[in-house]
Amino acid sequence: MFETERLRIRKLEPDDLPWLIELREPDAVSRYMGGREMQNAEAITARMPFYLECHEKYGFGFSVMSLRSTGEKIGTSGLQPLGDTGEIEVGYNLAEKYWRQGYGYEAAYAWLKYGFEVAGLDRIVAVAHPDNKGSWRIMEKCGMKYERDQIHYGMNTVVYAISRKEFLCGQTT
Repeated sequence: MFETERLRIRKLEPDDLPWLIELREPDAVSRYMGGREMQNAEAITARMPFYLECHEKYGFGFSVMSLRSTGEKIGTSGLQPLGDTGEIEVGYNLAEKYWRQGYGYEAAYAWLKYGFEVAGLDRIVAVAHPDNKGSWRIMEKCGMKYERDQIHYGMNTVVYAISRKEFLCGQTT
């Protein structure tokens, strides 16, 4: 789909399912994504058709992030509908060994840019577990602003948002 300075972003494919299950298996990763109830092999397998259909229906969806330098898959990121809210969310998750290296920000910012400049979206939201302060920092660094607390994915979340105008006027990267 596209590349950033350090990342290659491509559509999630059916063959990625075993890797996706392995990526989300560790407690450190799953705890901020609904925990074991939502991040187990059965739940991820059931969710996979949604991920694949998003690309067909919207031209975007959760995608594989890999390092441009080695091709190693390090996480997922993308845009997708947020439940039945009618909003489009940007999301990202990484294998723990890639945390705190700027990859989450790099992917989130690239997806916001794609959403506003390519997909023509007017507004994008992001949700995070209230304890996931690293995710909050990524959203804030991207120019997103806190809006509310709300339940999504079966858990309490903080909701951040940014409009196309806010993003395009604040672009620094």
